[in-house]
Amino acid sequence: MATLTMLLKNVAEKFPTRNAISVSGRFIVTHKRLQQLIEQAASLLVAAGIQPGDVVALTFPNTIEFVVMFLAVIRVRATAAPLNSAYMPEEFEFYLSDSESKLLLIAKEGNKAAEAAAAKLNITRIKVSVPSSDSDVILSLSIPLSDCDLVSEIVNDPSDVALFLHTSGTTSRPKGVPITQHNLVSSVNNIKSVYKLTESDSTVIVLPLFHVHGLIAGLLSSLGAGGSVTLPASGRFSASSFWSDMIKSNATWYTAVPTIHQILLDRHFSNPESSYPRLRFIRSCSAALAPSVLARLEEAFGASVLEAYAMTEATHLMCSNPLPENGPHLPGSVGKPVGQELGILNENGVVQGVKEKGEICIRGPNVTKGYKNNPEANKSAFQFGWFHTGDVGFLDSDGYLHLVGRIKELINRGGEKISPIEVDAVLVSHPEIAQAVAFGVPDDKYGEEINCAVIPREGSGIDEGDVLVFCKKNLAAFKVPKRVFMTDSLPKTATGKIQRRLVAEHFLAQISTAKVPKFGA
Repeated sequence: MATLTMLLKNVAEKFPTRNAISVSGRFIVTHKRLQQLIEQAASLLVAAGIQPGDVVALTFPNTIEFVVMFLAVIRVRATAAPLNSAYMPEEFEFYLSDSESKLLLIAKEGNKAAEAAAAKLNITRIKVSVPSSDSDVILSLSIPLSDCDLVSEIVNDPSDVALFLHTSGTTSRPKGVPITQHNLVSSVNNIKSVYKLTESDSTVIVLPLFHVHGLIAGLLSSLGAGGSVTLPASGRFSASSFWSDMIKSNATWYTAVPTIHQILLDRHFSNPESSYPRLRFIRSCSAALAPSVLARLEEAFGASVLEAYAMTEATHLMCSNPLPENGPHLPGSVGKPVGQELGILNENGVVQGVKEKGEICIRGPNVTKGYKNNPEANKSAFQFGWFHTGDVGFLDSDGYLHLVGRIKELINRGGEKISPIEVDAVLVSHPEIAQAVAFGVPDDKYGEEINCAVIPREGSGIDEGDVLVFCKKNLAAFKVPKRVFMTDSLPKTATGKIQRRLVAEHFLAQISTAKVPKFGA
């Protein structure tokens, strides 16, 4: 199966009556019915003038309409560009323009910011709805039915650019990442293999589908295995309905960012469910999961928590801890490479030995061929025959990868390189700390000094002095934060990821004399 489209067609032939997508409290779509909807929507897109290579932007909550239209866009050899529906008009304008979108697909409720940006750029807008599992896809644009049989002639190719996403743009303007059909099917197969996903598996989507984690690890890998996914009734994650959705759908696993795991843990301790489903595993990705949080998750929900490592340019997955039957899962490690080569390189491109730190580099069929219209970024990212992640880490003697941090996030205090991930892990091991982030700040004496932001647990009386005492007991003196910001919230990206740069800028902006640093993501 050299394309994702072909893989999903094959799944529909093999498991036609199995559930593919459930919309909580509304309806269920089988794999066969999903393919029918995709083919019908694809015909409508062709009749609307979409041609191979055209870019189609989509901005929806996590709905059946998004799933059908995303897969229909790539079926007609066009490129899907999912966008966060919460963007401001200026953000929509940038992303629509940078992707060179020809069409914008939106929910039937509309999106004023997206529509205004598209109108300004003279991009056609179409509203989409799928009212029930047995209804056709309804578009707001009237299309002659006589033109709707053209899709059968279209044959997908592994080199088709199927997905276009932007990196988070933490060091400069966001970089456009083209992802091919072959990249997608390679990543889906890697995820299926490491977690042994089959038609018997089911999950609830908690992450936004405009991001690779939710889209590829949650949705496409499940569908590609013949399994099923449940989309929340509200179109987004809800802690109050999550476990009931999991039980109703006989879920066997879920994947989330550490922030969501923490929300579910907090709810468990304050308002536990009467029962929890028996899960094969819980997956954590997109940010470091502190070992103490991993232990609490396993204890609370009775399943192994497998931390993974991923990025957009790798079409999501790079490494993962194995299932219990395939080896130990190591707290503090993101596991072993899955389906690709991984090397730790020094600045001269020399592969480093066991426990030697360096830049994490990868190569494999899941890796993008390069950023769009960005020769400067491509030159630095693709050197010595490898893709350079910008992350620092090391491999242990068993081949497990340990992350140290982003190259630009490592705190250089008077020549001592401090891993903020290590400091985070110590901070959240304190029983009265719910969340914490360490970050570097400019310092006249040391060049950089370490600060941190801390969210106390509900009802806790912990203060800055208590945090510092705890750090002094558990960290080397040079790693102890100079300043602690006590807070009740931390700035996050749209996917719930806490980024150090955002945290540093947020708290340092409160100090008038501070020079706000620009660290990487």
